[in-house]
Amino acid sequence: MRIGVMIGPERGDSARKVSRMLADVEWAESAGMDTAWVPQIPTDFDALTAIALMGTRTTRIELGTAVVPLQAQHPIALARQALSTQAATGGRLALGIGPSHHWIIRDMLGLPYERPAGLTRDYLDVLDAARSGPGPIDVENRTYTVHNPVDLAPVAPLPVLLAALGPVMLALAGERADGTVLWMADERAVADHVVPRISKAAEAAGRPAPRIVAGIPVCLCRPSEIDAARERANRILGEAEISPNYQRLLEYGDAKDVGDLCAAGDETAIAARFQRFADAGVTDLSVRLLPIGNGRDELVASKRRTREMIAGLAAELR
Repeated sequence: MRIGVMIGPERGDSARKVSRMLADVEWAESAGMDTAWVPQIPTDFDALTAIALMGTRTTRIELGTAVVPLQAQHPIALARQALSTQAATGGRLALGIGPSHHWIIRDMLGLPYERPAGLTRDYLDVLDAARSGPGPIDVENRTYTVHNPVDLAPVAPLPVLLAALGPVMLALAGERADGTVLWMADERAVADHVVPRISKAAEAAGRPAPRIVAGIPVCLCRPSEIDAARERANRILGEAEISPNYQRLLEYGDAKDVGDLCAAGDETAIAARFQRFADAGVTDLSVRLLPIGNGRDELVASKRRTREMIAGLAAELR
């Protein structure tokens, strides 16, 4: 199992966000991490722009989006941006995409949130044609009528990962994509729900075994601080649980909230939790560093301890 870290968004003005994200990815590469994943938060920094910048400060680490919502832009626009970013990073982009959630697409953007799986399938028709370029893209399906030449070509194979939580999207991810990017999926949900469905679809389509990228919060702390870490996870990361998509995913596992999903405790406890995810079928773990403490100095120290511990575990589990 490969270990990576989530980077961004960061608080503060835009200039400070950039410098902090770049510092974090420089650490991730120097520490031997396999991947870095940039969430696309509705209110914050553009993930693909961040990755293009990160590519200028790194040479080895894979850089992925987790994930870009499809409805916010036309597939030609996303294809052009992704192919440009892939070239800027020397072929190290992993494009995580998904149909997002009703509270983002409908409530925030004012766009329809209908047929998310059907839209994703239609979107992939266009995106796949662009990935096989350069050349004309001629696609006519239920959602898109596209006749658009594209002169960009992938500089290397461009993996596409779908945010697939339910049975229909998991089948689509296995059939049409290179894997899935997960959030709010614990070990049982991965082993009993995600892996069987996506793997069956990939096998039926004659595709390689899919990547399973699972995101979890992690906090290195004393056993007496575990409850505080889980409480903090619920306080700062629990907002997404309002989504019916995540609520249904939680029902497949044992976790009731993001606090239960958090790997908290000493190094032995966290290593054991990582191993359970590997045993469940996770191929890539995306760590959301969760520092605890009173005041900035304690939070910074907690983050540093946690990420150094994770770097050591990454080498052991690779």
